[in-house]
Amino acid sequence: MPLSSPAISPPVTPAIPSVRHPKVLCRKSFWIKDGKNYNMGQISKFMGSRNLRFFTQSVSKDRNTSVESDMSFPNDYSELLTQAKQATELALKDNRQLMEIEFPTAGLLSVPGDGEGGNEMTESMELIREFCDRLIIPEKATRTRIFFPEASEVTFARKSAFEGASFKLDYLTKPSFFEDFGFSEKVKMADRVKPEDEIFLVAYPYFNVNEMLVVEELYKEAVVNTTRNLIVFNGELDRIRSGYYPPFFYPKLAALTKTLLPKMETVYYIHNFKGRKGGTLFRCYPGPWKVLRKVRNKQICLHQQEVMPSLKEVALDILPSS
Repeated sequence: MPLSSPAISPPVTPAIPSVRHPKVLCRKSFWIKDGKNYNMGQISKFMGSRNLRFFTQSVSKDRNTSVESDMSFPNDYSELLTQAKQATELALKDNRQLMEIEFPTAGLLSVPGDGEGGNEMTESMELIREFCDRLIIPEKATRTRIFFPEASEVTFARKSAFEGASFKLDYLTKPSFFEDFGFSEKVKMADRVKPEDEIFLVAYPYFNVNEMLVVEELYKEAVVNTTRNLIVFNGELDRIRSGYYPPFFYPKLAALTKTLLPKMETVYYIHNFKGRKGGTLFRCYPGPWKVLRKVRNKQICLHQQEVMPSLKEVALDILPSS
């Protein structure tokens, strides 16, 4: 029998008032040296300075007194992975079964399209390995199954980022004769899962539209009514949330906004917006959703709320009015 956490807890509470509320917190940021160094192995190319630590303070708009904030925007990918690991651990303790981790891999302030698709997947693979090494104790590595989109990526992972790892590597789909036309053959999830599996991590299931449908099948067949957990890592679920795929042509994919996504807890999230009124939507579980803007190398909090705002709301309402 699987040995992980119990069922999902109730949904989050409603949003707090809008950005114009006088008690919205603004965040002031500063740097201090802490003398620490990090050895990040394969993903060292992503890291910034190793002996700097990012601290923040929150200051109320209507007061001059400052209070310590809950979590700051990360300085580099080393700090990001630490935050994501801590957020996931807290979510597991709160019995969250279905979780999302989403952040850019071409740079902490990059936006979708800044990096080349193949490179972004490779970078995600390396970051997933580092994340799993941090989150999963060695004794449970063989009970952790990591699903890549296709079998060919499993082969590549075993020869690169996951060489020598004890994690179980698997895949969601396999190529079909009509692959060039966007078709692939689904893999029956019940045949892939083993009784000893405790945690499933699905790596970037967004290139083929069928991949998230298989993720839903995995959740229904192998997670619901068990103590297992499922983490979707850089799945670009905002494409589904925003209606990027027209429901008329992709009815099953669009249905995920009513079936699968409402059950999902976004435990760690970064989405950047470019432009003169740009900024960042940031969340680290169990903290609130925050809209940040970098001003003179400091991240200022413009708005925060308990539920996730839509990207359209952030881009067209919150950021322009701040």
